Amino acid sequence: MKKFLLTALIAQLALAAITAAAQQSFPSRPVRLIVPYPPGGNVDITARIIGPTMGELLGQTVVVDNRGGGGGNVGAHLVAKAPPDGHTLLVGSSGPLSVNPVVVSNLPYDSLKDYSPISRVHVVPLVVLAGQKSGIGSIQELIERAKSNPAKLPTASAGTGTTNHFGIELFNNMAGVRLLHVPYKGSGPALAEMLGGQIPVMFDQLSASIGYVRDGRLKALAVASARRASVLPGVPTLDESGLRGYEASTFIGVLAPANTPKPVVAKLNAAMRKVMDTAAVREKFLGLGAEPGSSSPEEFRKLIADELAKWRDVAKKAGLKFD
Repeated sequence: MKKFLLTALIAQLALAAITAAAQQSFPSRPVRLIVPYPPGGNVDITARIIGPTMGELLGQTVVVDNRGGGGGNVGAHLVAKAPPDGHTLLVGSSGPLSVNPVVVSNLPYDSLKDYSPISRVHVVPLVVLAGQKSGIGSIQELIERAKSNPAKLPTASAGTGTTNHFGIELFNNMAGVRLLHVPYKGSGPALAEMLGGQIPVMFDQLSASIGYVRDGRLKALAVASARRASVLPGVPTLDESGLRGYEASTFIGVLAPANTPKPVVAKLNAAMRKVMDTAAVREKFLGLGAEPGSSSPEEFRKLIADELAKWRDVAKKAGLKFD
């Protein structure tokens, strides 16, 4: 019995030593923030806002690495299969974490099993945009144009299976129309074509496109939040525009691969909390129309699970499935 207790004690001490070593040695090299979209979109902007402060707090360079493709799935899969040492992190959003798992068959990762959540960063609503050459000035005009041209009005998204795409499909279902979905490899390329007049309508995250709305190059027809965005008080919600109950937002957070040591997760979470408490960081997100706020790893995991359940229910009712 004494021998057993001694062995158990030695094992506990060894584990404690390993845990302490992991916490003290991390990070031992630059940390990569994998953005699963091209530059210019909501997730990319978020990574570039938090990266510098995060690097200062961790004492290492934080590199933003854009790995677009598959509506966020390529980058998300890359992190799921990365070594679980905390040096490769995912800047994950609703698309790859809570929408794609519901509507895309045979994903190569599980958003609840293949990651160690670190912290939420912010939540931002979708916005319905119209180009200056589109001749569309309101949601009702958009609906009328769509009804007179079934499945012919091009409407851009950041990619198939993204929250933007899901927002379009939800709009189709609730408005009784059929917009022609045109997926791009991220918001950046889609916005470029919107500005060039090649695409008349787009569903996007407010934080990615608000600059173009402010300078008058794009028109915001409505926001998809429950209440009006403080940064665009004159723009109605979709609910106010006649689509009662329409609400669609994107969350963004930081995740590590599953089985990342708890001390490393704890250190990353502590750093993220300090990042999100930094006045300059919060002001940047608020200025983009986002609602910034960190969380515990457990709270972030619950958010992902809750969003999965929400979108699964919506997809079932709307009959949505994207292969």
